[in-house]
Amino acid sequence: MATTHQSSTKQDILEYLLEHSQATAFELAEVLDISAQAIRRHLKDLEAEELILYSTTVQAGMGRPQHVYQLSSLGRDRLHRQSDHFGDSYGNFAVSLLDTLAETVGRDQVKTILQKQWERKAQEYRDRLGKGSLKERVANLVEFRKAEGFMAEYHPVDSHDSSECDRFILMEHKCAISNVAESFPSICGHELEMFAAVLPDCTVERTHWIINGEHRCGYLVQARE
Repeated sequence: MATTHQSSTKQDILEYLLEHSQATAFELAEVLDISAQAIRRHLKDLEAEELILYSTTVQAGMGRPQHVYQLSSLGRDRLHRQSDHFGDSYGNFAVSLLDTLAETVGRDQVKTILQKQWERKAQEYRDRLGKGSLKERVANLVEFRKAEGFMAEYHPVDSHDSSECDRFILMEHKCAISNVAESFPSICGHELEMFAAVLPDCTVERTHWIINGEHRCGYLVQARE
């Protein structure tokens, strides 16, 4: 049982670093609710496995400097392989189905079908989001995406008070349809259009793109003046 718990904690550390880019041992201990001593043991093991590394140190009050940890390329690749393992069978089926449709009715017709699907998805999200503040709607949208297999998060831009903020970054660190998007990249364009349709009182701009080799997809959501 101890080994399982340790493995789970290490996985939690890796996933936290994937989602938040970097963290100190103190921050990880607080978030994961375990002792700093235990977290340092896990970090030492992960560093020995070359799954994480630290590049900077920060001064924490009067205490000793804290290492700032982040994923190594090996650690990032491992997490992506793990997520791909669960999604491959469904994703491969979807790609195969779309390829068959393209051969049967033509690629342009498949694009039209995908456009209709995203329009339907946008309407579903819009109906479920309600009419709350921009922060509430973005938060709900992130939860919907998480439920569908996307590792999503959001944060306010240029504001210490997120309740008053009118600009948010929406990030997706793991794409649930990445293998489909590789074969049919127009899907990503439809996704951008979908977010714009879901939040009609906002402009939505892509800031990061997994297909371009980045580690996440990102969108700037900004309320219209």
